[in-house]
Parts: sequence; structure tokens; C-alpha cells
Amino acid sequence: MINIKTLIKSLLPGIFLFGFNVGTGSVTAMAKAGADYGMSLLWTIFISCAITYFLIHLFGKFTLVTGLTALQSFKRHIHPAVSILFIIALTAQICGSVIGVMGILADICYEWSQNFIDGGISPLYFAMFFITFVYVIFLIGKTDVFEKVLAVLVAVMAICFLINFFILMPPATEILKGMIPKIPEASADKNAFLVIASMVGTSVFSGLFILRTILVKEAGWTMADLKTQNRDALFSAFLMFIMSTSIMAAAAGSLYAQGITLVNVTQMIYLLEPLAGAAAVTIFTIGLIAAGVSSQFPNVALLPWLLDDFHERKTNLKRTSYRIIALVISLLGLIVPIFNAKPIAVMVGSQAFGALVLPATVACIAYIGNKSGLMGEHKFSTTTNVILSMIFVFALFMSYMSYAGILSTLQAL
Repeated sequence: MINIKTLIKSLLPGIFLFGFNVGTGSVTAMAKAGADYGMSLLWTIFISCAITYFLIHLFGKFTLVTGLTALQSFKRHIHPAVSILFIIALTAQICGSVIGVMGILADICYEWSQNFIDGGISPLYFAMFFITFVYVIFLIGKTDVFEKVLAVLVAVMAICFLINFFILMPPATEILKGMIPKIPEASADKNAFLVIASMVGTSVFSGLFILRTILVKEAGWTMADLKTQNRDALFSAFLMFIMSTSIMAAAAGSLYAQGITLVNVTQMIYLLEPLAGAAAVTIFTIGLIAAGVSSQFPNVALLPWLLDDFHERKTNLKRTSYRIIALVISLLGLIVPIFNAKPIAVMVGSQAFGALVLPATVACIAYIGNKSGLMGEHKFSTTTNVILSMIFVFALFMSYMSYAGILSTLQAL
């Protein structure tokens, strides 16, 4: 009989990755897709999660075989500059994410608080509360604490979004039709290519795969744990698919059914109320808060993890320099509430880095995974290389669509 406690512990790295990847950016992208196109882009979620599973599994297996993390292998077997480039690009991405996520989170809480307090509570206070909460957990300095807190937040998020799914669920036939790949026709106010690019960008994140190798090494897994690592990767991707589908379906069953276009996720709070009632709005808001906070934990800790990984030393989040770095990154979350800024330009910049990093990530793992001296009998098979080639082409196409969107966004500013 499987020990439930042992099973849950073995799945914590997968839950950690899921909490890292599914934040307010993912909620916004999936809600936008559901509101604008119903369930017709469900196939995009499926393909994105399938790619995510394949790469999580591949990067994890690489570490099991070699005992090296992604950054360590890039540094040793390609060039140190490659690892440094990844650290810079991923740091820029998460800084943009911290600013955008905390800005959206604070605005959502402010809007929600107006239902209970006349005039609402200032977004600045909400931002300060969430920043303090995340930073205190960081000061504890233990990965297992991060994992347990994330597990609780993920559970809250999952329950909330699933309840919304059943309240607002569109017809089953529409859900099934959404698995058939097709691109909706373009219109003056809708751009399917941009929506698809944003959905893929939030699901297939390079930092996820690089961090995966660090978690696998810290867990002390070896090739004897291959089945555990495969199950963990599948569990993480499965959670991503279920949650993303639930968010899309909620928007499709409410906003799309009423012909309402979603401009931003804050707007969704008020749009849901006349369609699904105050209860659904509250549940959605709580889920969104859990999603935002759960993604902030790894965001704050990512640079310290990457630096320790690059220097090939044991992760120690209690270093004074790391606490300063984490504090600076955390305080970026105050930019939007203090200056009443719109985080569009920052998010555009972080998306640009993301578009650059994914093809490079796929190319690097393909290169080191085919080195016989490094991988031995576990050198990538022809099938694996064919799949990687297809993902690389797909990543380049997504990069093109992302840059087209970035260009149009900058022109509109």
C-alpha cells in the first residue's frame, strides 16, 4: 500500500513548478482566450502542457544521468557566457513579472475591497502586505518550507478555479471541439495570434526547466528515481492543463457566452458578478490571489538559486547578499501602486526576453543531450531529437508572434 505522506512529499517538486508557472499572467492569458474565443483554443493549452511535460521530463532525466544541473552543464560543456546569459535573461523576466503580478494583485484586491469598505483599501497596502508575507517566508531560507507553503496555495487556487469551472462550465461539446487545432478568424479588436503566443509564453517558460534540474539535484534523486521523476513531471503538467482549462472554461461560459471582450483580469471581477453571482466572484478572486502569491515565492528566490547553481555550491538562501537581492526584487512590486503606473512596458520587455530564451533553451538541451561523453548510453534518441526539433521550430514561431505583438504594443504606447 502506498504511503500517502510519502506520495505527497514525492509530488512536492511538481507542485512547486506548478505554483511557479501558474500565476496572474497565466490566469489573464487563459481568461482572455476564453472570453474572446470560447473553448476554440483549448488545443493550444494541450500542446503547451504536452511540451512542458516533455521538457520537464527531459531536463530532469538529464540531471539524473549526469548529476549536473542545466546551468552547470551549459557552463562546462558549452561556455560560461551561455549560463550567464540565461541568468541575466531569466532575472529580467522575473523582475518584470514581480512588477506586473504585484500590480495586478494589488489592483484586484483594491477593487474587491470596495464591496466591503467604502472607498476600498489602497492597493499600496495590499502590495506591502503580500510583499512582506513572501519575504518573511524567504527569510526562513528553506526550500521545503517554500514547497509546503506553495502546496497550500496551489490547493486553494485549484479548489477555487475548479468550483468556478463547474459554476460557469460551457457545453461539453464546445470543450471537445476546442481540442481540434484551428486559428480563429482575425478581427479589428481581436488578434488570435497574440492570444495564442501569450498562452504558450505563460505555459512554456524556460526558467521552469532550468529550475527543475536544480530541484531534482537538491532532492538527491538518481536514475533509480526515474519513475518518480516522470510521475512528478506528468503531475505538474497535468495540474497546469486542468487549471488552465478551468480558467478558460469559466471565461468562455460567462463572458464569451454574453459577447463580452476581456480587456484585463481586474475587469473580470465585475463582469462575472451579474453572470455568476457574488459567490463566484469571491471564489475567483481568492483563486487569483493564491495564483499571484504562489508565483511570487519562486520569483523572489530564483536569482539566488541560479547564482548558487552557477557557482556549483549548495543552495543557501540565508546568505546576507541573497536577502538583500530578494528584498530589492520584492520591492519592485511597489512600483505600480506607488506611481500608479501601467506595467505594460515592463511586461513587454520581459516577454521579449522570454521569446529569446525559449529557443535557446531547447537548442542548448539538444546540444548537451547528444554528447556521448556526457550522456553515455542515455544519449538522446532519434525520436527525442525529432520532437526537440519540432519544439524548436514551434518556439521560433511563437517568438515571431511575440515580437510582432510587442512591436504593435510599443507603437500603441
